[in-house]
Amino acid sequence: MNSSDSISVNWLQKFDAAMLHFFAIDHNDAGMDDMALMRYVDLLPREAALAFGRDYDLQRADLGWR
Repeated sequence: MNSSDSISVNWLQKFDAAMLHFFAIDHNDAGMDDMALMRYVDLLPREAALAFGRDYDLQRADLGWR
């Protein structure tokens, strides 16, 4: 999938699953609209979730307390 394509339901479901795993939020909780999602759609969903977390300095929920 490239950024000129629309966001597929399958990609979004996998992205949300990764967001929930890594950050305990989904794209709605993060306030992401279609424009924000399109910035990450060229990545695999797992990588997109991690990139979003890095871009917005989100704390990882899957790592526990540090």
